[in-house]
Amino acid sequence: MGAEESIEVRAAGGDRAAFTALMTATKADLYRFVRRYVGDEAEAHDVLQEAYASAWLALRRYDPARPFEVWLRSIALNKCRDWSRRRAVRRVVRGVMGLDAPEATAVGDATPAPETRLDDQRRAEALQRALSDLPDALKAPLLLAALEGRPHAEIAAILGLTPKAVETRIARARKKLGEALARKPGEDA
Repeated sequence: MGAEESIEVRAAGGDRAAFTALMTATKADLYRFVRRYVGDEAEAHDVLQEAYASAWLALRRYDPARPFEVWLRSIALNKCRDWSRRRAVRRVVRGVMGLDAPEATAVGDATPAPETRLDDQRRAEALQRALSDLPDALKAPLLLAALEGRPHAEIAAILGLTPKAVETRIARARKKLGEALARKPGEDA
């Protein structure tokens, strides 16, 4: 073998200390991504833990020639998508429960009044809701580009797309966000 193995190679070989070091090195950035994707702090922690657990279980399939962070981010993105699907199921269940259910009435309480829309906190909440409502195919490229500053080529590698497809999806996501934020509270799309 000659030279000392990289931390990624050691982790792929089952070295727990190497994997822990990689987790420590990637945790803050990955948490920010997951937090922005799911929109809830507690849920983001859960999704992040699921991503790391899945990465550990799949580590023997990791190709050290590929950047670890790209591989890990792909796993985290899949966990975010799983979370979104579970959330969609919960919404359907809540819809079946009817308008008398506490969840149904709580939804309207979070809508900011028109006179307070300029308040920073409420604008941030509206933006987070709009981000949460974006389709997965648009949300992931937008978060990776706009909020993390990743280049289109890297986003393409994470998502398995071409850089041009990434560019197109980001443009569509920005347009949808703009439309969502321009709507008044209570208006349907």
